[in-house]
Amino acid sequence: MRILIADDSIVSRHLLDATLRKWGYEVVAASDGVEAWNILQAEDAPNLAILDWVMPGMTGPEVCRHVREHSKDLKEKDTYTYLLLLTSKSLKEDLIEGMEAGADDYVTKPFDQHELKVRLRAGIRIIDLQRQLRDQATKDFLLHIWNRSSILDILQRELIRGSRENRWVGVVLADLDHFKSINDTYGHFAGDEVLREFSRRMQNSIRPYDAIGRYGGEEFLIVLPGSDESGTANQAERMRKALDAEPILINQQGRAVTCSFGATSWRPGTDKNSESLIRIADDALYAAKHQGRNRVVYYPDPVAKVNS
Repeated sequence: MRILIADDSIVSRHLLDATLRKWGYEVVAASDGVEAWNILQAEDAPNLAILDWVMPGMTGPEVCRHVREHSKDLKEKDTYTYLLLLTSKSLKEDLIEGMEAGADDYVTKPFDQHELKVRLRAGIRIIDLQRQLRDQATKDFLLHIWNRSSILDILQRELIRGSRENRWVGVVLADLDHFKSINDTYGHFAGDEVLREFSRRMQNSIRPYDAIGRYGGEEFLIVLPGSDESGTANQAERMRKALDAEPILINQQGRAVTCSFGATSWRPGTDKNSESLIRIADDALYAAKHQGRNRVVYYPDPVAKVNS
């Protein structure tokens, strides 16, 4: 696990750095509160931070307060940041002030290694528990990809980001062909395995910053940030080929499983919400099914075409 340490004292910072590395942690160091706050705003920010109380620029409690006030904007994965204050203050009023600022715990200076290790373990347990709870709330239980509400939230967020950064957003709906016959012929356990393998192949064929979620039983929604018309259509075709390339093992026998894809894109500067984009992609998916399945149909946004 990565831990941020912020302390303006070189001696204290180096001692803490060496101790944490000896215990197997990866350390990110900051020499003042402003630098610590900047690090905690990054998308890959550490989930655990040890902050000295008195630092130039921003004190430890001020950093804690900023993190809690901006927690909805920081790290869109909604991961929790566990904050430990390192302080020589011992008055109850001071410690209450630090906790009310948003700190989770504190360690007195000079720190006792055993005490620090125990408090870090407690913090890691809380981070792990929060991650488990988040996964249960946002991920599909069977496939461990985004569930319906989460993928819809991601789409809406990417449309807002696309408007702010002036970039396209691709939207793809995928539906497994003749999936009911797999359940009827081989049973629901086999159907679950097909869904898992489909999910695995789709995740391996998209970019790290793309998102896929289970939209319905065997229907999936894929969000492609920065993907224009040709990019979205090409990505959908790559996903189709990833499934069609080789059979899926069902009861130790290979069976060809295919999928139909409906795709569209949102262009910056057009007034379009997530529901209308999904409706266009769904119409394209229906056309793909009607045209014989195992294909990609792309429908451009008619409003964007009129305004272009």
